Amino acid sequence: MTALERRYRRLLLAYPRQYRVAHGDELLDVLLDSATPGQSSPVLKEAWGLLRGGVRARITHQATGSAWADGLHLGITAVSAANLAALLPYTGSLPLWTLLSVLALLAVMRGWVWPALALTFVTGVKAFAIAGGWTLLDLTLLPVYPSALTDRPLFETSSPVVVAAGYGVALSGLAVLILRRHRPRVRSWWWFAAAVAASWAGPSWLPEDTWFPISLSKMAVEAVALGLAVAGAYLARDPRWALAAGIYLLVTSGDLGLHADELTRQHLAYWGVLVVLTLATAFAPYRQRRHCLD
Repeated sequence: MTALERRYRRLLLAYPRQYRVAHGDELLDVLLDSATPGQSSPVLKEAWGLLRGGVRARITHQATGSAWADGLHLGITAVSAANLAALLPYTGSLPLWTLLSVLALLAVMRGWVWPALALTFVTGVKAFAIAGGWTLLDLTLLPVYPSALTDRPLFETSSPVVVAAGYGVALSGLAVLILRRHRPRVRSWWWFAAAVAASWAGPSWLPEDTWFPISLSKMAVEAVALGLAVAGAYLARDPRWALAAGIYLLVTSGDLGLHADELTRQHLAYWGVLVVLTLATAFAPYRQRRHCLD
């Protein structure tokens, strides 16, 4: 194998495995035949085209199967990651319940619907009890203080209703998937990284005395995730990402609505960015096609 062929093969890894099995050898032969004698590296324009085509192929590959069921499952995954992010800073005080939340997200990501339903329900009951100041399932000293990532007690700026809504949305979606007997696809392990990044309370974007703070790290995770959803909807012309983004926006809006009296311009700007990106995800699949002139 020549150096040029090795480098082409590395670039072809951008494509999904199924695409490489079906068309990889054929595409590689075309690339090698079009190369100039003595060439040892792909042309920059060629490399960029392969990477861009691989990303497009991966996104298009995701737009298979039932759009509503896959979008529902993707929205449940995002909400489950947010639920885990809320508990991660309190691992030292709530090791068992944080572990159960990790397992709940893992079950959702792997498409194990029944275990995900059970784990989400148990974790949600405990989170609801902590938010309401009640002792359920085990003895927990309230308030629950953090051990890392933040400096505020658990659910200090939330309420039992909002916490229950977050878990309720995930449970309702899982129940629908069970009733419709839909087996979800396996999700990326990057969701765990997103949960860890969203759990950090810094860098601070709002003044320290703000009652309802929102960290830049969480905003960055949400902006990247919704931006990828817009790109997916645009390239694949598929509404599944719009459904997922709408589910997440619904949960986030409920949390913001609880603090309607304390919201500042920064809060409204943050919510506005989420709304704009969600609307872009909804309209992107229906963009006008371009037609060549005769």
